Amino acid sequence: MKWNARVLLAEGLGSALLLIGVVGSGIMAAELSPDDIGLQLFQNSVATAGVLVAVIATFGTISADINPAVTIAAWSLGHRAGRDVAPIVTVQVAGAVVGTILANLMFNLDAVSWSGTTRTGTNLWLAELIATVGLLLVVFALIRTGRASHLPYVVAAYIGGAYYFTSSTSFANPAVTVGRTLSDTFTGIEPSSAPMFVLMQLAGVGMAVVLVRALFPSSTESFET
Repeated sequence: MKWNARVLLAEGLGSALLLIGVVGSGIMAAELSPDDIGLQLFQNSVATAGVLVAVIATFGTISADINPAVTIAAWSLGHRAGRDVAPIVTVQVAGAVVGTILANLMFNLDAVSWSGTTRTGTNLWLAELIATVGLLLVVFALIRTGRASHLPYVVAAYIGGAYYFTSSTSFANPAVTVGRTLSDTFTGIEPSSAPMFVLMQLAGVGMAVVLVRALFPSSTESFET
């Protein structure tokens, strides 16, 4: 893929919209159901799944990784050129930061309020590893078997489910992890907790690449444009 401003714009805008959905719905859920954490999580998961369908469907014909883990795995599996990884990851993280700030401002909060929610422990780190491996298996199983048109719905279904079957509520995205440090709300993560989440997500990339190569050795589609 040649360096392409449209790709970078799609990745940055898609990441921003995803974080607006994740953080904004978390804030709204906490306001609507202040005494019911389970209902808050349900509302947050449904809204996030909905945003994922819309974002991936909207930008998928240009570029819709919206996740550094997906971009790095795509490069490792031969779907992206190495020179494209750094600029794409950069705009994904920048978009996530902008999206979180906009979500905060929409609800009349400080643009940046560092999260005080501690998310640490081997159980949560294991959950992030599992969540990331599962997500990447879903993505590249569809891509490498010629079923990329199903990505918006299947990825959204996986993430919506993973909110509940992982103890970490399935961040599975380094850019999302960074963005969520900037909001001291329902979806936030304390900055000191973020590095281990990102490390486990990157470890998940390595594991997923090995599994994808073993399970789906032939690729029928490419991210190259």
